[in-house]
Amino acid sequence: MGPETLSSEPLFSELNAMSENTPVRRTPLYDAHLAAGGKLVEFAGWQMPVQYSGVLQEHRAVRTAAGLFDVSHMGEFRVSGEGAEAFLQGMTPNDVARLKPGRIHYSGLLTERGTYVDDLLVYRLAAEEFLLVVNAANAEKDFAWLAEHNDSGVTLEDVSSDYGLIAVQGPKAEEILSGLTTTDLAAIRYYAFVQGEVDGRSVLISRTGYTGEEGFELYLPPEDTLPVWNRLLEEGGPEGLVPAGLGARDTLRMEAAMALYGHEIDDTITPLEAGLQWVVKLQAADFIGRQALVEIQERGLSRRLVGFRVEGRGIARQGHKVVADGEEVGFVTSGTFSPTLEKALGMAYVPVSMAASGTSVSLDIRGKRVPAVIVDLPFYKRAK
Repeated sequence: MGPETLSSEPLFSELNAMSENTPVRRTPLYDAHLAAGGKLVEFAGWQMPVQYSGVLQEHRAVRTAAGLFDVSHMGEFRVSGEGAEAFLQGMTPNDVARLKPGRIHYSGLLTERGTYVDDLLVYRLAAEEFLLVVNAANAEKDFAWLAEHNDSGVTLEDVSSDYGLIAVQGPKAEEILSGLTTTDLAAIRYYAFVQGEVDGRSVLISRTGYTGEEGFELYLPPEDTLPVWNRLLEEGGPEGLVPAGLGARDTLRMEAAMALYGHEIDDTITPLEAGLQWVVKLQAADFIGRQALVEIQERGLSRRLVGFRVEGRGIARQGHKVVADGEEVGFVTSGTFSPTLEKALGMAYVPVSMAASGTSVSLDIRGKRVPAVIVDLPFYKRAK
């Protein structure tokens, strides 16, 4: 498969066929996607665009100009009341106490085994008020997990229906968004947010994203989502802004080596194995999964997440085997053709002894052994 035939083949676990009896939800931008020629698929119980003009074109637009994503399917929970900080300190491995109002950090919900229930963003709205942003496919499970462990009586609310969520990503994102707001976007640090206005509408503006590029995510009332979406396209169109779907979102996050639940992380994988040890603050609190992670750290890891570059023909996909000396030694979590680097790349779990950059392995791609080499992550890092 070459760059001009990059497909929208389902690359992620959340993209799935729903049963006939499963209600499929629509975001506030459903009609806009249809009008723009978006190819809609069922994704985590939602009708979502996988592509518009094509994955390749949308991917390159984000790397060179800007792309506009509908991420309104994400789940949002509000945790508030006396003891909210302490509750989240015990539920997540990152240090909530160090998070100041107006700041965000990446974290997770872990099992007692130290593996993932889900990964999430934690926004500190006030001293004892937080917004959690979780994966759409896991929202119901995550809320139940939090509620089950809520022994402190903090207020836990599923406020997902209160928000539409738009991501504008790319090197021109700030320039485009600045045309619709008086908020000083340059003053918003990475992983920080402010309450402001976009096109005269109240919006929580967050400097975050899932593409490896500069950008912002806009949390706003559902009824304001479509007008702001349209104004962004109007403002940004001359600068190269295009609507982008799930396909480009996946190839972009792959190049930036950002973990996707159901691929690089799940309930069998720990943050230590996934290269996410930086979110684990063992001294901060006795969070769920802490003891298991301490024990794993003491005895050492047996496997690690690595990147690989395919040296032969073919693209490795999730579940394909990593082979060395004729034996299966690991498994692929994600793989794609990189539009930016114009190479077939992927991520996989392999034994620690084989995780060094430059190590040669083989991939079992549909019964054929294809050579590959372990490389450093991320594959792509934007110039600052």
